Amino acid sequence: MLEAAFWGLIQGLTEFLPISSSGHLVLVPVLLGQEPPDLATSAMLHMGTLVAVLVYFRKEVVEVVTFTERGRRLLLLLLVGTIPAAVLGLTLESQFEALNENPRGVAIALALTGVALFATRWIPRRDKTAENATMTDTIIMGFGQALALIPGVSRSGSTISTGLLRGFTDTEAARYSFLLGIPAIAGAGVFEGRELLDSGSTVGAEIFVGVAVAAISGYAAIAFLLRLIGRTGLSPFGIYCMVAGVVALLVV
Repeated sequence: MLEAAFWGLIQGLTEFLPISSSGHLVLVPVLLGQEPPDLATSAMLHMGTLVAVLVYFRKEVVEVVTFTERGRRLLLLLLVGTIPAAVLGLTLESQFEALNENPRGVAIALALTGVALFATRWIPRRDKTAENATMTDTIIMGFGQALALIPGVSRSGSTISTGLLRGFTDTEAARYSFLLGIPAIAGAGVFEGRELLDSGSTVGAEIFVGVAVAAISGYAAIAFLLRLIGRTGLSPFGIYCMVAGVVALLVV
């Protein structure tokens, strides 16, 4: 139960903070000499973070499911923005899975992510919001999201960074990144759930503790980042990723 809670905390925090959940789920087990979470745990923890983002953005979710004019437009943008990651993920599935077996490569990707995040401090800030995002904005951010198929590259970090390049404010880029993550997180959970069914594995009761921890810590991570990013930008997370990547590279 403690192990499930630990992985839930790692998943919840790193899914939304721009420090790469995939990178941590590869490197933390290596550094601690533990086995990574199994398929059942991974699939369920994704559902925990999905709950977190759905609850936090419940207003937007209600607009989508009730098909308001704003909700229909948001749904279209999010679906279009999900296409690049979906196409690349399905086309190059085996190649991306192989990258998970290379901790040194993951450490390098995490360090390079840090460099990219730190460099966003020099991007001129403008005032675009999620409400006036264009189809071009969401497609470009979708390709940024697709970069996170590489373990060690942060999904939220890459989408926030591309959002800044498209003229969003720091807070709005983060907000739009989290909304864009809803289909991606749901898709990852469903994909792993399908593999779980195919493998015949079962889900133990203790995993629901991990799901609860992932949901609570994920909600807290969203709230924390949205409050912090307007003051600090992505630089602190860039420094963390660079240090963590270099340390992991040396240790591995």
